[in-house]
Amino acid sequence: MSRQKVLITGMSGLIGQVVANRLEATCDLSALNRRLVEGVTCHQADIADLEAIRPAFDNIDVIVHLAAAIQADWNGFLQSNIIGTYNVFEAARQAGVKRIIYASSGAVISGHEKQSPYREMTQGEYEKVPLTWSNLTHETPIWPQGIYGCTKVWGEALARYFSDSSNLSVICLRIGAVNAEDRPHQNRQFSVYCSQDNIAGMVEACVQAPDSVKFDIFYVVSNNNWSYRDMEHAREVLGYQPQGCAEDYR
Repeated sequence: MSRQKVLITGMSGLIGQVVANRLEATCDLSALNRRLVEGVTCHQADIADLEAIRPAFDNIDVIVHLAAAIQADWNGFLQSNIIGTYNVFEAARQAGVKRIIYASSGAVISGHEKQSPYREMTQGEYEKVPLTWSNLTHETPIWPQGIYGCTKVWGEALARYFSDSSNLSVICLRIGAVNAEDRPHQNRQFSVYCSQDNIAGMVEACVQAPDSVKFDIFYVVSNNNWSYRDMEHAREVLGYQPQGCAEDYR
């Protein structure tokens, strides 16, 4: 089986580095990044500039789109998460890329944490949580948290449009709490924690997913006792089983 050519946007970030480390043994990697990334072919440009980024997409099989503004003012979100995401999708379409793996976020549904039992689960009030609860699935109505979450809703809608209107396969990953220390730090993270190994493993599963996966949405969290985000869909479609649990760090 030939090695896939994978372009990672935002490779210099934490998740970008983790994903690159996982894929480098099986894929030919390149980066689209504002800062130089050592060790790989790196196209330096701002994703808000379609003309500037377009050459990076030639002869690429899969895009892992991680570049985004997480904490910004409106203009920062607009340039990176709205215009930039459109530019990445459009450049991929023009270049004939086969698949985009889009880094969405649990922020598109984390507004549900205002309601029971998700509120109690994320606040660590476990004595108030019922013995069983319904996990949120990829079909649960969105409830974004903050403007950041709203921009990720836009990205998922754009992914649906591009998968319907072109040959692109687009997979959206609603990523949980990934951090440099690779462990939960607060009550909420015992629900939404995602280990570095799990995000890397999920991206790898998406790169390897069959062509029949034209569009889909998956949550990415560890196998946490107090998780409210469904991972069964990822098991059924991708065969991906999350490893580890936030409770290991109590």
